[in-house]
Amino acid sequence: MTLIARAAAPAGRALSSNTARYTLHSHSHSRIPKLTRAYSKMLQGCVLKDAFLKNDTPSIGVWQTLPGQNVSRILARAGVDWVMVDCEHGNIDDAAMHEAVPAIASCGVSPLVRLPDMQGWMIKRALDAGAHGILIPLLRSVEEAEKIVGAAKFPPQGQRGLGSPFAMERFNPVPTMTEYLQQANDSLLTMVQIETQEALDAVEEIAAIPGIDVLFIGPFDLGNNIGHPILDGVMEPELEQAMDRILEATNKAGKKCGFFATSGEQAKKYADKGFHMISAALDTTLLQASLGLSLSAARGQQAPKAGGRY
Repeated sequence: MTLIARAAAPAGRALSSNTARYTLHSHSHSRIPKLTRAYSKMLQGCVLKDAFLKNDTPSIGVWQTLPGQNVSRILARAGVDWVMVDCEHGNIDDAAMHEAVPAIASCGVSPLVRLPDMQGWMIKRALDAGAHGILIPLLRSVEEAEKIVGAAKFPPQGQRGLGSPFAMERFNPVPTMTEYLQQANDSLLTMVQIETQEALDAVEEIAAIPGIDVLFIGPFDLGNNIGHPILDGVMEPELEQAMDRILEATNKAGKKCGFFATSGEQAKKYADKGFHMISAALDTTLLQASLGLSLSAARGQQAPKAGGRY
């Protein structure tokens, strides 16, 4: 069983059916699920949003840090709901992001983009590429969260400009530009990372902001910023308590909470704790770990500890 499957299968997820549920590469209406009232004004093919609406969680995804459409497709076809294209710490620039998003969407999986910063033009570029959601790192205040929502939403909820010829093609059936304009605000996910002391102190207020859909925990930066860094993979009780507070605030506000795990086993642990969205693997780490196993076996050496460098 793969690392991703180990994370999701015990939680009752049928990963092999994922790509069959939403076939973005096919325009056959017979394969589109019957819509409920909640879906009637939604862009179709937003797999992660659909999982949230159906309470089909935890939703398991993976992280992409290496550029290339083939990398995107390999990850998207692994049996996940979403792939996070990492423009913050990954080796992915604007052009590579514009290639990754359609490649992921073509596999029937939600393309998400983590941006380097919360600047409005960055949010616009990711959504105009057709991302089903954006993730903003290092949030520090309620005011910043409100500005992020404003940049991600069309008027009257925000100030996002309309004009991309690409965004509509990441959904199935492909909407008209008018349909995209009318449905994007309710369909696309606005996600923020709670990983600073300031954001932790205001987490209840941030979770309550209309338009914020997901509070995502980056445990490494959160630990660093609250004075309890993760060292040699060990989380101190104070960090665990901070993450419990974020999850509680998210649930109280009726929102979703995400977590960045470094292994399938850790992903399963936080799925059992009630997190709604979990990254179970990172492409670079998987490559490092797989190479280590193969080379050790070839040399007759003991296999290295799984998990790569995280």
